[in-house]
Amino acid sequence: MDVFLEIRKRLQSALLIIREPKQGSLPIDVSITPSVLKIKTLEQCREINFPPEVRLVPSSLRGLHYVPGDGMHMRFLVQADSDKRLISTLSQSLQALKCYVFYCQSCGEIIIKERKLLRVLPLPSGNWNALVEDWCCHPDPFANKPLHPGGNDCFIGDTHFLVNLKSDSCVPGPEITQVETQHPSESHLESKAKANTEIICKRCKAMLGETGSSGTTKFYITEIIIQPSGRDFDMIPRSQFVQSVIAQCLVELSSTRSTFRFTVQGHDGKTYVLVWLLNSDSLLIESLGNSESIQAFSLFEDMEMLNSNSIGIWNAVKVLYHPCIKNRNNELASSWENDIGVHSLVLPSQTCLELLLMLSRSNDSLPPSLQYMNSFQLFQIMPLRGNSAMDLLT
Repeated sequence: MDVFLEIRKRLQSALLIIREPKQGSLPIDVSITPSVLKIKTLEQCREINFPPEVRLVPSSLRGLHYVPGDGMHMRFLVQADSDKRLISTLSQSLQALKCYVFYCQSCGEIIIKERKLLRVLPLPSGNWNALVEDWCCHPDPFANKPLHPGGNDCFIGDTHFLVNLKSDSCVPGPEITQVETQHPSESHLESKAKANTEIICKRCKAMLGETGSSGTTKFYITEIIIQPSGRDFDMIPRSQFVQSVIAQCLVELSSTRSTFRFTVQGHDGKTYVLVWLLNSDSLLIESLGNSESIQAFSLFEDMEMLNSNSIGIWNAVKVLYHPCIKNRNNELASSWENDIGVHSLVLPSQTCLELLLMLSRSNDSLPPSLQYMNSFQLFQIMPLRGNSAMDLLT
């Protein structure tokens, strides 16, 4: 019998769902202590030990009811240790005057060897030029002065970072290939003027970034892992890495810019997903019953490796989302794109499709009553246990 527990660490409250048992398993007897959940049915008796950092308050039980197709719902107060560490952003993780190696996240191929960064600087928001015009009472001093990194600089944006591959100290060599691309919606002259060159990993053919005529190369943070020289490269499952990076990006932007709605756009200019951040303080705990109840895709990617008495525990970011492919939600997407309160996240188009697939499959694995809120679909984006997303990049 499966158990799903969602904890809000700031509110110190928990929703416990004992998933609907098989026919013939009723009645069930449930007993709860601060650290142990016991479930007895006609067929079996299970004892589930909660992680040490989580302690329920049984006397606070309220809202006990049965939801068809879901199972038994109950709410508790909970004592959960909150991780008070500051969010580690990419600009904080990378340090000047240190050497780094850039890897393709998908296959581990070295993209840039022994790059010593003299300066690591954050990029302003995408509409910084308009803001300068609003605040300056004299001609814009930054007009026609694009922000290009020098030979050993790294400029960091929301979903990408900029480096200069023409530097003598950084020669990409045979690890990457460049493919010129043009958008079909543009005229021939416009596309020729605006054409960028895609950076493609030669080993796995993943699209890593783009380079322009100035020699500045944009790498997307979902495609590259940056580690200090001398450290071994550890492969991270693709879906876990993408979810972690996106979760960290949403949390960081909501904190620094007080924005909670996002459009996820491809580098081709198309909008793929609309995302609304609900909270970033959820803690998810899931316990599988017997092997027959294991779903094809669990909330936790490696849940299939756990035995029937194992507990999966994850920090999570809860979001609402709308898919925008195949002409779905066109009017809402257009409204969001024209709303100054909505922030745009630009990623490779293939990564946008990967993210949409992760959202859809994980939404299906939630208890049915938690899959929708109003017209939105609900999803929990989960950073890797014990790591902030940006820790994965260093």
